[in-house]
Amino acid sequence: MIFFVEINNQVYKIDLENPLDVSIPLDFNGAQPNAYGAERATATACEAGNLIGDTRRGGSCNFEQIKFIPHCNGTHTECVGHITDQRISVYQSLRDSFIPAALVSISPENAFQTEETYPVKLNAEDRLITKKNLRNRLEGTGTNWLDALIVRTLPNDDSKKTRAYMEQPPPFFSTEAMRYVAEKGVKHLLVDMPSIDRAFDAGKLSNHRVFWNIAPESRAINEASLIHNTITEMIYVPDEIEDGAYLLNLQIASFAADAAPSRPLLFKIYE
Repeated sequence: MIFFVEINNQVYKIDLENPLDVSIPLDFNGAQPNAYGAERATATACEAGNLIGDTRRGGSCNFEQIKFIPHCNGTHTECVGHITDQRISVYQSLRDSFIPAALVSISPENAFQTEETYPVKLNAEDRLITKKNLRNRLEGTGTNWLDALIVRTLPNDDSKKTRAYMEQPPPFFSTEAMRYVAEKGVKHLLVDMPSIDRAFDAGKLSNHRVFWNIAPESRAINEASLIHNTITEMIYVPDEIEDGAYLLNLQIASFAADAAPSRPLLFKIYE
């Protein structure tokens, strides 16, 4: 199916039959990505008396109890309710269906080799996604394509689909980089690590607060808070998907929660 979309008076063609899936499938019986050392996600056949939810064990159909933590067990999309006392749900926050997006590949810098900062003391193992690198990679990208920003970190390999991040600490955004993202008006940020903040940051989640326009240390939204912005973490963008402009369809489970498993789909743009 061919779909035509008009963005800033320019018409583009989209092939809806060939989406590029940048989510990580959650394999309940195999290797999984894991953040913060959380329990692995599980799927267990339900049982009630003689009723067994597994056809391999004689059940009439398969039905399972799923146990997982969206923030830790795979690709997920979160909303401002992640850091506020107000129980705002991601299904309420996400209003956009087809979103102009820019994909960029970034080589994180050693924290001691850049002048950019972060609110907690950094060490030699920390790697930062910097404003300098983001600005260089986004040079020439029109604002029409920055409703969503997709960041692929380098080096890039499919071990990200099963990585234990307690053993391999991921990079994160510098404060200057996150302010730059906010200044660019990005509404939906997608990254291939478990958090845009340092894994252990004394609970500040400062980058999340910058992105949603929440005051430092605050757990309350205000009139200027960006409650319809979303952050999607733990994606995987294969090398064959080139940097550039795409149309993003951000699919989420309709959970009344601050985060939900998600499936971001990218569609190539043809003028």
